[in-house]
Amino acid sequence: MSAVGDGWRRLHPLSPIVRGGRASIAIVVVLVPTLVGGRSPRDSLIQFGVVAIIVALGFVSWLVTRWRVDSDDLRIETGLLKRQSLRFPLSQVQAIDIVRPGLARIFGLAELRLRTGGSSGSTGRLAYLSAREAEPLRDRLLALGRGAEHVGDEPAEPRPPSATLTTVPTGRLIASILISDAGVLAEAVVAALVVTAILAPAALTGLATGGAAWIFAAFAVVWRRFNQEYRLTVSDAPEGLHLAGGLVALTAETIRPGRVQAVRMVEPVLWQRLGWCRLEVDLAGRQRSKGEGRQARRPARALLPVGTHADAETLLDRLLPDRPRELSPPPRRARWKSPLRYRMLGWGRTDTCVRTQSGRLRRVTAWSPLEKAQSLRRVQGPLQRRLRLASVHIDTAGRSVHAVLRDRDEAEADRALEELTVLARRARRAS
Repeated sequence: MSAVGDGWRRLHPLSPIVRGGRASIAIVVVLVPTLVGGRSPRDSLIQFGVVAIIVALGFVSWLVTRWRVDSDDLRIETGLLKRQSLRFPLSQVQAIDIVRPGLARIFGLAELRLRTGGSSGSTGRLAYLSAREAEPLRDRLLALGRGAEHVGDEPAEPRPPSATLTTVPTGRLIASILISDAGVLAEAVVAALVVTAILAPAALTGLATGGAAWIFAAFAVVWRRFNQEYRLTVSDAPEGLHLAGGLVALTAETIRPGRVQAVRMVEPVLWQRLGWCRLEVDLAGRQRSKGEGRQARRPARALLPVGTHADAETLLDRLLPDRPRELSPPPRRARWKSPLRYRMLGWGRTDTCVRTQSGRLRRVTAWSPLEKAQSLRRVQGPLQRRLRLASVHIDTAGRSVHAVLRDRDEAEADRALEELTVLARRARRAS
């Protein structure tokens, strides 16, 4: 990081190359034939001119971008013709990530990503910093967000060691992906190609060409999950839960206490006999943000990609210690509306948290802290009216996980709506 003056700093000089990503690789691909092969001077001049323009634009973008920590805010200014000044209050930060894509790792760089709450889910990005400076800066920003005193660029208090809660074994992760929805789809595609190659080799080219998009999508989903969740480790740190993992792209994320909007446990049908489950958290501020890849736009974060129920309970004890343990089943007449879902329906509550369960083939359990409830809705469809049933929805600031008291008796739904409204108000005041 280079100092500009008055506390302002610039990003790493190699940031334009890493931010260009595929474009940087394409430039190398264009230049190598030009330097090695016998291209005409005119073609070489045009190619070098295009490359020079791209490099100049990247340099200008780096030159006009600067940042600094101002009291308890992070300020980022960028733009040449249209100047943009962003201010991110550190006390409102939902999470702070350190992301290192493959190209950034080659150059020893890292991106610092601050996620804030609100409907826009805005994101502050410092892309890119030196890798050795990213973690101390994250610790400093987290300390400022907690209101800690600081001296210079370091937190005042030494950082205690983190206690590891769970680590995903590689073998279990591979097996879970192979028997997941995306894995079964990818296996079906491979099986179809193999059978076609044996029985009708002439049709193989047409099948591969016509279904190229589907083939690529199936394998992209499998690769993305493996790349993101490889050796994911969850540690208990003073700032909250610390997540670190990845194969090519390394990600280190900190989830601060009290920022979780909802938690979801997913148990696919093929996982249930093995006693495996997947635990996800929904954080405000994980919506789509300009400049982020699809992997980073995912609203729900996998806290436990695959693990046992004991692993999930360990993390739930850290996130929601006052969660409900028992579930109340639905009335028997709900079987007529939801024959496949009936046996999995249930809900329970404490004074601070609601738990709901649903699903047809896969079991989905959701926990929602009442202090995070933005609204409560009673919904009753035509068939529910005939069966004297109703559902109660608990909406939060998250975008992916919502607790729903599905297909309850009308009187029970009315009573639950009234009680949860009072408890949610009380929980917000207490928090």
